[in-house]
Amino acid sequence: MGELEGSYRVLQTPGTRLGAQFNAGISTLEPGQSLSGNMIGGSKSHGRGLQIRVQGLDDSQEFFDIDPKALGQALLSEVFHSGNLIESDYFGLEFQNMQMNWVWLEPTKPIMKQVRRPANTLFRLSVKFFPPDPGQLHEEYTRYLFSLQMKRDLMEGRLICTENTGALLASHLVQSEIGDYDDAADRDFLRMNKLLPYQEKVQERIMELHRRHLGQTPAESDFQILEIARKLEMYGVRFHPAADREGTKINLAVAHMGLQVFQGHTKINTFNWSKIRKLSFKRKRFLIKLHPEVHGPHEDTLEFLMASRDQCKIFWKICVEYHSFFRLLDQPQPKSKTMLFNRGSSFRYSGRTQKQLVEYVRENGAKRTPYQRRNSKIRMSSRSIATDVPKQVSGAAMLYLCNKFKQKNKHTAPYPQLSPFNSKGPLCLSPSFQMSTLSLPGQTPSPLQSPILSEVGSNARLEEEEEGRRKRYPTDKAYFIAKEILTTERTYLKDLEVITVWFRSAVIKDNAMPEGLMTLLFSNIDPIYEFHRGFLKELDQRLALWEGRSNAHVKGDYQRIGDVMLRNMCALKEFTGYLQKHDEVLTELEKATKRLKKLETVYKEFELQKVCYLPLNTFLLKPIQRLMHYKLILERLCKHYSPAHRDHDDCKEALKEVAEIATQLQSSLIRLENFQKLTELQRDLIGIENLTAPGREFIREGCLYKLTKKGLQQRMFFLFSDMLLYTSKGVTATNQFKVHGQLPLHGMIVEESENEWSVPHCFTIYSAQRTIVVAASSKVEMGKWIEDLNIAIDLAKKSQDKSSIFLDAELGDRSNRSSDEVSLEQESEDDMNSSHTSLDKQTHHRANTTMHVCWHRNTSVSMSDHSLAVENQLSGYLLRKFKNSNGWQKLWVVFTNFCLFFYKTHQDDFPLASLPLLGYTVSTPEESDSIHKEYVFKLQFKSHVYFFRAESEYTFERWMEVIKSAASTTGRMSLLIPKGGSLEMNGN
Repeated sequence: MGELEGSYRVLQTPGTRLGAQFNAGISTLEPGQSLSGNMIGGSKSHGRGLQIRVQGLDDSQEFFDIDPKALGQALLSEVFHSGNLIESDYFGLEFQNMQMNWVWLEPTKPIMKQVRRPANTLFRLSVKFFPPDPGQLHEEYTRYLFSLQMKRDLMEGRLICTENTGALLASHLVQSEIGDYDDAADRDFLRMNKLLPYQEKVQERIMELHRRHLGQTPAESDFQILEIARKLEMYGVRFHPAADREGTKINLAVAHMGLQVFQGHTKINTFNWSKIRKLSFKRKRFLIKLHPEVHGPHEDTLEFLMASRDQCKIFWKICVEYHSFFRLLDQPQPKSKTMLFNRGSSFRYSGRTQKQLVEYVRENGAKRTPYQRRNSKIRMSSRSIATDVPKQVSGAAMLYLCNKFKQKNKHTAPYPQLSPFNSKGPLCLSPSFQMSTLSLPGQTPSPLQSPILSEVGSNARLEEEEEGRRKRYPTDKAYFIAKEILTTERTYLKDLEVITVWFRSAVIKDNAMPEGLMTLLFSNIDPIYEFHRGFLKELDQRLALWEGRSNAHVKGDYQRIGDVMLRNMCALKEFTGYLQKHDEVLTELEKATKRLKKLETVYKEFELQKVCYLPLNTFLLKPIQRLMHYKLILERLCKHYSPAHRDHDDCKEALKEVAEIATQLQSSLIRLENFQKLTELQRDLIGIENLTAPGREFIREGCLYKLTKKGLQQRMFFLFSDMLLYTSKGVTATNQFKVHGQLPLHGMIVEESENEWSVPHCFTIYSAQRTIVVAASSKVEMGKWIEDLNIAIDLAKKSQDKSSIFLDAELGDRSNRSSDEVSLEQESEDDMNSSHTSLDKQTHHRANTTMHVCWHRNTSVSMSDHSLAVENQLSGYLLRKFKNSNGWQKLWVVFTNFCLFFYKTHQDDFPLASLPLLGYTVSTPEESDSIHKEYVFKLQFKSHVYFFRAESEYTFERWMEVIKSAASTTGRMSLLIPKGGSLEMNGN
């Protein structure tokens, strides 16, 4: 069996050759071992060593003279140095073993112990670690090599895709090689170069698509290739054949997010790193031990049978490396032990982690590496201007194109032909798409742009980054409004995946949902999900251009968003039919969970998973709610633009289109939000049936103190259009509330009674059968309850239905009482103890629903507050700082349902933590806080203090706006008070 265990030791990384600040990776050396002697010996053998042949990604080959006793790292260092590879940790050398399987050269083992005849073996440079986003690759040269890897994978049949997608990828490869479309040159190039196994069949399509890439630089072509490839299911996938316990043939693979299981070329399961407790192997058996909450206590270990022990170990090693590279953000502390992998093997990952690599490249951006595309005679520079760089022409093109190129560039001095392995001259890099951690020449990346979570400990460094951000990024308000569309769209797509990916997997696994309901649910939401995947890609590309990640921004063609919005808002009309069916979907799903015990169990268990960070049926409302978001954001854009602005008309038309759809669905949304809230309460309340009865509307929920024989006792009250419930929170594993009283609104009277009972903020509720006395936490809270109760009572009087179907007496106390008798009920021991529990100590996943937060924060929330919170959803990167800490931590933050959810990056599937905002105050820092930064806001509840830093004035104001609407008592309103109404009293 194999487990990562032992101490971590220092290992020189490839970056140190370029003068990088020492940043150790994770070493595999045993105590007393040293790489330096082997490396030096290998590099100075001068003909007495092994002649090892290495093939580059461009198919060029070079021989390296290596000491026979050298470790694998010696050869890797020579190859990376020769190729001028800065981001070398993404790459490795692979060779075919005796079984003709491609395996990776291990850096810490002697080459002779890994390869039987190194001199007769072909090593090839390959991409080893595939990041999910090409934006995480800083160097243009790295992206060029990645595009060559995609080219290789296409030809070898690894990158499986449709013929149309294959033709599109090939068209970009042609553009990167020979430049703009020319019929004769295209045909000659495709005749001489095999890009696809089925190339002849789609050649005309390739040429047709190539014609559309006019003016696209090679660097832009590389970016497009990677953007298309990363969306494919087989991107970066390397199959390891296996069989499950039933003997079914499957393939295992590892990716940045975890382990994947394929049947044929179809992915049937994914196990995220966060779900995996341990990976191990025993002989031919590969074992995945999951955390108990993933599959329950009865199925926490999955077993796969592979062809041999060697195959098991090979796959286990690449899993170790992938986990270390993508998941470890900082250098591990000495002697710390990883619990993910099983005991027995001394194997360790020996390079830099992705975070270390990103930080190194960011800090050494001025030393970006020169390189030459294969057979190209144009030198490329990251600091050159697009208009100064002639078209690149590959040597694979015909003489006709070469002559044309020479005539066009007579003024350009010739340069020696170089491959990526021997490019050592003072070459430059062409302008490139710079993704998430973008920087212009000589500038430091914005602390909010990096996709990698970082803990920044130096205030001086942050000041430099802040200054760089100011200089580099667009300052127009329209840009930040457009960016809000992008960031919230990312969150929205992740929310859809809770249903389309995660919930689907759960019900399929247990065969828990009837086929008819499966069809109804997924046939409605899948097309919406696919549409928004494409929309998100468009938004991402437009913002990349707007930010200047390519040369197009120089022309000023892309500093707008209206055209993208108009095109997609028009397309959204086609999905109105799907959205109108959401009412039926939600209703049928609720009926089925009541009827089918198995589905109910799967539903409840799924809501306990981390990925389901909100009540499950909340996610089904997201598509209609998203329309309202588009409408509000487009309204802000139209208000910002002058009528003469070139983007104004498109934005106005887009607003008109989405407003039309939103109007059609507005009444449906109100009905669905009410139904969703009632079903949520039904699950969290014990002692009430049929809460979703037709005609019933939710109005307000919150904490009040009820007068009992033992004094004032905390109770949770729920006001509906026909009745008032009050409950207590029992000490149970389920965190449910037990109903104690159910009072009909018909005939109810509410009066202030502070003077009568000498209790602040006290009022009396008279019902037909009983009278109760309650106290609110503040005068504002009391005013909201009395206001909503009185108007709800008036509406109940006018209703034809007098609520005769509901119980009129309090549960558990059926004695006859006069209407003027005050109820002083006896409290149970559980009821008394429950009021002292802390929100912070809750362990149940659903403890952050609004009722639990209201209980612990002693406040209330109305349906109007819920609707406003939906309108004010927001997401994006923020820097967070605790009260007594020195550094700022970058997090992806999502605001929804009165709560902040924190993620490492926007790509994560579930939040690391959450912060319920009810009861918090939001303000700017005071002088005593010693926060001397722009765009910082402060959150405080009692002694809990957090500081958050936004990237611009607009984003700062937006975060302040949405948090105020949710956090403070005065920011929230009575359901029946107009939104413009004034509430000036302090809620504290």
